[in-house]
Amino acid sequence: MKILVTGANGFIGKNLCVTLENMEGYEVLKYCRQDTLDDLKTLCGEADFVVHLAGVNRPPSEVDHDKVNRGLTETLLNILDELERPVPVLLSSSTQALLDNPYGNSKQEAEILVQDWGKKNNIPVYVYRFPNVFGKWCRPNYNSVVATWCHAIARDEQIRVDDLDKTINLVYIDHVVAEIIKAIKGTPTLDKEGFGTAPVTFQVTLAELEKRLRSYRESRNSLSLPDSSDILDKCLYATYLSYLPEDRFSYPLVTHSDNRGSFTEFIRTPERGQVSVNVSKPGITKGNHWHHTKNEKFLVVSGNGMIRFRRVGEEKIFEYAVSGEKLEVVDIPTGFTHSLVNTGDTDLVTIMWVNECFDPENPDTYYLEVDKQ
Repeated sequence: MKILVTGANGFIGKNLCVTLENMEGYEVLKYCRQDTLDDLKTLCGEADFVVHLAGVNRPPSEVDHDKVNRGLTETLLNILDELERPVPVLLSSSTQALLDNPYGNSKQEAEILVQDWGKKNNIPVYVYRFPNVFGKWCRPNYNSVVATWCHAIARDEQIRVDDLDKTINLVYIDHVVAEIIKAIKGTPTLDKEGFGTAPVTFQVTLAELEKRLRSYRESRNSLSLPDSSDILDKCLYATYLSYLPEDRFSYPLVTHSDNRGSFTEFIRTPERGQVSVNVSKPGITKGNHWHHTKNEKFLVVSGNGMIRFRRVGEEKIFEYAVSGEKLEVVDIPTGFTHSLVNTGDTDLVTIMWVNECFDPENPDTYYLEVDKQ
């Protein structure tokens, strides 16, 4: 199935094209700003479905709203008529089509053109009024507050906030692309008025948006992660990361070192505990303590060692040989004093997960040597 995408180099277009190109059964035909009307005519002659994304919302002159948003839509439909190619057309419009301004008027006129053309040709057409779309590859300092703020905050730059209490409607680019593909397959999500709609949208105040974005920057210091069960947090964090400067992908961690080795915290979360990296020098024993409720998982990724256990109040010792040559997780149950011994001649590197972040006021850690009864 050949899908013609106008505005293929734009924010939504680029995301849609790369998604379709990674799916079986689709060939993507791209029409971009630098292409000619002859190019458009050639592509229309091949297309089985047209996704019309090309448009402007901040042109140098207000007349360009009409010239591109309405005019190009009219030209596209006329070409399809001329070629006798009554194929389904999807128009990406905007919720601003309801507003009385040059941009909104041009979008509404484009909507009417597409709807009338579909009725005339008895062919399915879909008009989507998307709210503020955000996600990777959206141009900052243009028409997306999310893109602009992500770009600025990731660079420690100031942001402009006129009204923190203002509520905006957002939709994530992946949800938009998924919905467009549903329409291509003939199963669009329509509202009661017949307009296409993304089934997942978000309402957020600018104050809340700023708070979330700043928390992602701070997470490098706190070692925290956003709550991925919160869909908005999941989508915003993925978006924020895409705006990191290319020379700031990495960040340092605090390593506590002594003659026994080192211990470095990697991730801390309030609901899923923390992850750390422990390095033990050859012959070194670490641990010899137990917990009431705190529980851990150890994964040795390099070197050779022995994890030893003894139930508190009993004598029998249990041993688990561990090695980076055989990756396996060892649970550290409550009520067992335990130790980690480096039995090899190289550093023993262990990934350690604990179900709660360390609380100095309630460490739940009690010293007791495994070998002493």
